[in-house]
Amino acid sequence: MLNVKQINQAITLISKEKNISKEKLVEIIEAAIKTAYKKDYGNKDEEVNVKIDLENESLQVTVEKTLVKEVTNPALEISFEELGEDAEWFEEGDIIELDVTEEIQNDEDGESFGRIASQAARQVIIQKMGESEKEKIFELFEWKEGQLVNIKIEIVEWSKVVFDYMGNQIVLPKGEQVSRDNYVAGARFFLYVAEVSKWENGSPRVILSRKRPELVTAIFAENVPEIGDGIINIDKVVRQAWVKTKILVSSNYDEVDPVWTLIGQKWMRVKSVMDELGWEKIDIIPNVPDMREVIKKSLSPADIIKVDVDTESKSAIVYILPTERAKAVWKNGLNVNLASKLTWYKISIEDIEA
Repeated sequence: MLNVKQINQAITLISKEKNISKEKLVEIIEAAIKTAYKKDYGNKDEEVNVKIDLENESLQVTVEKTLVKEVTNPALEISFEELGEDAEWFEEGDIIELDVTEEIQNDEDGESFGRIASQAARQVIIQKMGESEKEKIFELFEWKEGQLVNIKIEIVEWSKVVFDYMGNQIVLPKGEQVSRDNYVAGARFFLYVAEVSKWENGSPRVILSRKRPELVTAIFAENVPEIGDGIINIDKVVRQAWVKTKILVSSNYDEVDPVWTLIGQKWMRVKSVMDELGWEKIDIIPNVPDMREVIKKSLSPADIIKVDVDTESKSAIVYILPTERAKAVWKNGLNVNLASKLTWYKISIEDIEA
């Protein structure tokens, strides 16, 4: 039969390690034993109740049956004759709760049921513990979507990076990692809370990211109080994580330069952000009414001679010296592609002779 003493010890240990209440764990194990009984020992149609008493380290299994004169479904019904002398205290239609604990223990299959129940309990505990931890993580992050958190790595196993948040483990998905980040246990990182939601089946979903452009916006907001004060706006961010980011910025006050506000005195603000991003290159472009100027600045560090724009087709032709092409296009066309995404314009580059 199931060793309740060992179960009690396991519950106490898991409760402390995972910060899950004993009552919740007992409920999970009772459900597992109930499933095991119905599947491998009793009948799937039976109404089974399981009660674990940790204080007395005992287990009780009961089956509910309806009292009838003539049984048509043995799994759900019991006759007056089967009930015996106790039948005189009941009426037809009453629900009788039969204690089958001793029967299971004394039966030749009792040991077999104990093993089955133990295995089922173990599997369900692992599953439910995961669900409980996910639910707890969801509750911790429920109001943090779109925000920045600074947390420490607890475990790194190959591509699996596990962070600790208030004593709870949360995994940074592989698709949200930056390959050149140095993920080691104990290191702290800023992470962007990209999504906090639930699947259609109610399962919690919390996604943290090191890769998304919003991370850059959030880190700048940490270092530039003018953003939170509504003086400076970050209008758009495009990014190739760890390689280059381009930011379109504007100011709500003519006397405040949005670009230099983000750069900061002696470049301190932008350097703080770059340091957090592994010295990822950052281009900050003023969002001015003249789109030609925006496109010109977005192709930094190339020197641009002239820009022609077609506002209807959202396209632009940029004229440069041949010696500037490498700067304008950059690695695999990354610079011009990011500029196109930032400005919403399809940008073509043409060389002209000096």
